Amino acid sequence: MKKIKYLILAACIILPVAGCTNMSKTQQGTLSGGAIGAGAGLGIAALSGGNLWVGTAVGAGAGALTGYMISK
Repeated sequence: MKKIKYLILAACIILPVAGCTNMSKTQQGTLSGGAIGAGAGLGIAALSGGNLWVGTAVGAGAGALTGYMISK
């Protein structure tokens, strides 16, 4: 059972990274901006006592938009 858990954990780490290899610069910028924005939104919502889901969603949207605009 432990081997299956480790296999699933390894797949969860490797597959998302492997899926990014053939992305254009714009796609990479949008994805990176969204991930960074989601983390920042989550942190700000946690510190300010707001809703974590809303903070993450707003941060991801703003970050993805910013990453897209910068990479264009």
